[in-house]
Amino acid sequence: MNIQRDPGPPVATQQSVGKSLPHESAALHVTGTATYTDDLPELTGTLHAALGLSTIAHGRVIRMELDAVRAYPGVQAVIMASDIPGANNCGVVVHDEPILADHDIQFYGQPLFAVAARSHDIARRAARLAKIEYESLPAILDMDEAIAAQSWVLPPADMARGDVTNALATATHRLTGSAKVGGQEHFYLEGQVAFAVPRPDDTLHVYCSTQHPTEMQHLVAHALGWRSHQVSVECRRLGGGFGGKESQSGQWACLAALLAWQTGHPVKLRLDRDDDISITGKRHPFLCHWEAGFEDDGMLLGVKIELASNCGFSADLSGPVNDRALCHLDNAYYLDAVAIRSLRCKTNTVSATAFRGFGGPQGMFMIESIMDDVARHLGLDPVVVRQRNLYGPSTGSERNLTHYGMKVEDNILPQLLAQLIESSDYHARRKAITTFNTNSPVIKRGLALTPVKFGISFNATLFNQAGAVVMVYADGTVLVTHGGTEMGQGLYTKIRQIVAEVFGLPPTDIRFTATDTSRVPNTSATAASSGTDINGQAVYAAAVTVRGRLAALVAQMCNCQADEVRFADGCVYAPGFSEDFADIARRAYAARVQLWSDGYYRTPKIHWDAATRTGRPFYYFAYGAAVSEVAIDTLTGEMKLLRADILHDVGRSINPALDTGQIEGGFIQGMGWLTSEELCWQQAGAHRGRLNSHAPSTYKIPTGFDVPDVFNVALYDGENVEESIYRSKAVGEPPLMLALSVFFAVRDAIAAGCGSGSRPPLIAPATPESILRALKQGREAA
Repeated sequence: MNIQRDPGPPVATQQSVGKSLPHESAALHVTGTATYTDDLPELTGTLHAALGLSTIAHGRVIRMELDAVRAYPGVQAVIMASDIPGANNCGVVVHDEPILADHDIQFYGQPLFAVAARSHDIARRAARLAKIEYESLPAILDMDEAIAAQSWVLPPADMARGDVTNALATATHRLTGSAKVGGQEHFYLEGQVAFAVPRPDDTLHVYCSTQHPTEMQHLVAHALGWRSHQVSVECRRLGGGFGGKESQSGQWACLAALLAWQTGHPVKLRLDRDDDISITGKRHPFLCHWEAGFEDDGMLLGVKIELASNCGFSADLSGPVNDRALCHLDNAYYLDAVAIRSLRCKTNTVSATAFRGFGGPQGMFMIESIMDDVARHLGLDPVVVRQRNLYGPSTGSERNLTHYGMKVEDNILPQLLAQLIESSDYHARRKAITTFNTNSPVIKRGLALTPVKFGISFNATLFNQAGAVVMVYADGTVLVTHGGTEMGQGLYTKIRQIVAEVFGLPPTDIRFTATDTSRVPNTSATAASSGTDINGQAVYAAAVTVRGRLAALVAQMCNCQADEVRFADGCVYAPGFSEDFADIARRAYAARVQLWSDGYYRTPKIHWDAATRTGRPFYYFAYGAAVSEVAIDTLTGEMKLLRADILHDVGRSINPALDTGQIEGGFIQGMGWLTSEELCWQQAGAHRGRLNSHAPSTYKIPTGFDVPDVFNVALYDGENVEESIYRSKAVGEPPLMLALSVFFAVRDAIAAGCGSGSRPPLIAPATPESILRALKQGREAA
């Protein structure tokens, strides 16, 4: 026992929080030893599942003959909708999405039956032997068709403030326009996979690649006609999610569980990449028609907007996604008079779902399109118009209230933009680009700066809560479990740093159990950028409780106050006393001091009236801005991002390296959405409605070659005004919106090729084809 009598070290500073520590699984990742759901050892008797999919976009099943499927050697079970003992539903908000289609077919590739066999290959081969006859019905594939047919998954919704009619009528300038942005495939590295293991006494354990274990637990229980305590769901790590494994993982977890229940064997269901892309949800495409009134200096007076989204065949998360788009349609700008009509279109395509930003990027794209058009109409630099329309100071201003009634109390954008404009040398580069374009007839360059103001919290208030358990063992090591899932973003790493900071331990003394509904119940999805915010606070509360018990013990030993006891450098200090943390843990165990505790957190201050769409849906805002410079070839439509300068607000960073990585990755993923990732459904013929861009050969995500040669990323020096964990801010989703600067830089380059005052009708993604169309139409309109 190492007891020393000394005054102790100087007052401790943060030892773990704020440091750029490596990802807790980094060594496992690079050595290939990190285990994902598909890597788990297969138990004796494990069966493998495959799906039978529809080959029409809309219609009815007349006859489905599966005898050949069942008779195929190695097949152990085949299930259809009629074999589901409980609810045939994997819709998480509205119960309108069947696990297996019964008679009605609503999109091309909809699952009709599932096969369990001794191998994955056998199951896939057997599934192809089904003989299915259909009655085809007319299919709606895009938003224009849906709007004409008034085809909705949810009723249209409205959000308004002020007298828009009067604002438009009295404005010096009045302009109309439209904007359109496509969807996006998640393209996570690990596909959808679930492994269901039957256990005694009518119970089931499901290993699932999911962002929302509790939701998987509920869906599986409902499908089996069971109760929640009969099902547990576990996920140690997933190879990317981006929202695609929030609700979408439910269908595959249910099918694996149903087959396991029917056969009594463990069943693994792993979608191959083509099926995964074809039959799982995407980001919602959006279409906007708008009218704006504004003054000579570009100040907006009123905006009227019709905002439509392609929700696919079912509601899924389209309600909250569209509501978040409504709440982010202002982005960084004060809208004094605004009227928005939101159309949630139903089409015969796979249901759209959550994607990084959750509707926020689409809403922000629309207001940035308006700002860009206003500036071009007036002949002003778009950055000037953007600055003039920013929200005002947090206090002493009438321009700090959002159109949904929340005050913007933490606005740092005026200072952040000014700093980025200076550090990126924006104005000098603008002049240089103008000179370059004058002398370059084929290659045109463009420059754009766009800001980001992104609200942090779940739209649905009930999900803004988290639980955790922290256990200190008698040797001084710590085991932690909480409700968040690790998908590569570094959640576990940041929480390890939080616990290490509380106990004054090296991070290597902190380990995690897998996220498991049998350890922490009623978990929220790891989504809405809130993973560290809510789970970190829950873990912190649990750790502080245990630390308080240890401090009380040491205070009693040293005849001092508990607040005089400090934990640092792997030791515990009190006036005239120091001892290793491990020795104090042993003393506490011997003294029968409880060395574990649960922790709970609920986000304060937030509230939301869904009927009026008003309230404070967000705890705080994360801010940022980016300057992008591009070059386009006006003969081929080819585009290259030459340089990007980013200044982003993460509050007081818990791990600057992880936060910088999230900013870089989010920006590049957003650039892919806006410039190269195009979803293409077949529009005619026998396979109308089939997704043709269902593989890397036909769907272009960004690669290392698309990263700009000059890529400057800096963290804004500040802290969260709200009491977030260590005054940090969320960083998962907000950086994706920084890529709006790339799209508007492309538009700037196109405008240079079309003539003064042009408003090129560029549609996102800005593929070479889209760029050439915009050049042609812009020149014709000039």
